Amino acid sequence: MTIPPASPAIAADADPFARDATERRSRRRSVGGWLVLGALILILGAFLSLFVRDDWAAREQLDPEGPGADGARAIVQLLRDQGVEVVPTSRRSETLEALDGDSTLVLTDPWTLTPETVEDLVAHAGDAVVLDPTAEIADVLVPGAESSGYGSGPTAPECDLRAAQRAGEIEPGRGFTAPDGALGCYPVGDGFALVQAAGGVDGNGTVTLIDGTVLFTNENLAQQGNAALGLGLLGAHDRVVWYVPTFEDAEDGGAAPTLGDLVPPWVTPAIVLLALAGIAAALWRGRRFGPLVAERLPVTVRGSETLEGRARLYARAGEPGHAAELLRAGATARLARRLGLPPNAAPREVADAAAVRLGAPVDVTRAILTTVPTTDGELAAFGHRLRELETAVDAARLDGRPI
Repeated sequence: MTIPPASPAIAADADPFARDATERRSRRRSVGGWLVLGALILILGAFLSLFVRDDWAAREQLDPEGPGADGARAIVQLLRDQGVEVVPTSRRSETLEALDGDSTLVLTDPWTLTPETVEDLVAHAGDAVVLDPTAEIADVLVPGAESSGYGSGPTAPECDLRAAQRAGEIEPGRGFTAPDGALGCYPVGDGFALVQAAGGVDGNGTVTLIDGTVLFTNENLAQQGNAALGLGLLGAHDRVVWYVPTFEDAEDGGAAPTLGDLVPPWVTPAIVLLALAGIAAALWRGRRFGPLVAERLPVTVRGSETLEGRARLYARAGEPGHAAELLRAGATARLARRLGLPPNAAPREVADAAAVRLGAPVDVTRAILTTVPTTDGELAAFGHRLRELETAVDAARLDGRPI
């Protein structure tokens, strides 16, 4: 009689090491899938960085590329729509290279610069507009100019400056006094929100002091005549050099590029995406240790040694409850077989059947099988009672022979 060969599924079930090989192949495929997913995330991050890289880094107030409420991207876009070239800079050296007599210097937040540096920059430009002048810088560029309070509502220009006349009313911020020879527009306290004096290359241009933080930011540009005033002041020439000073220029006017300047802009979003993917993977797989792996031992270990070794581990761990669960599982399985119950019968079912066989109270047999010891002494007593219960069930068999 020819015995048909066992199917691959039966052979794999019979050989745990064949199952282990199958599981290893499955894990390799899983790892390969993760590698492909990681590569796709990196590619996606690099692709997205081409569109969002300018928005990742925190930007200064009135930054020409700043999309936030305090940025100045809106007015820069309006200037470009009017045909004005806008050149953003962040270093003094590149700003000086970009300036000439036919360009307008826009200077924001110059408190990190020395007065000598500001004078040098203004001297190389045709016109200069300082959007957030400090009291010291205001006095350097327009000698005698001082702070004069803040605006308190819509204010008319009340001057002959063409850009102000076209813009009409604005709600000004900080004001400055206008010394002799300077033009003042939009009265604020004892001074004006806009002060303009002669300056630039050979003194043929102008220097304008104005609080652009409340007029020309993205948040406030659409209010009243802010946009018109900004276009009139900043668009006087076909080229605008928009300088946002940095701390490097505060240290030494020609600092070398930093590591952040040399790193490509797409690196930051790619690192963030990779970190998010790693966190998601850790949350998903962090609590899963995978299936048990069957391994061939290099030596043969007797069953008694394994039993003693586990006993020592349980004793060292001080877990009588765990050891009692193993004793209970073994006794329940043996009693179920003796009492004709299914192998997966619960301890309470086995206790009830044992009570019927022995003619004993159900509470007694249930207490024996469901007790949870908490000390080593209780564990020893629990094992002794289980052994007595099994002996009593064997003795109560109708034929008198234990199984």
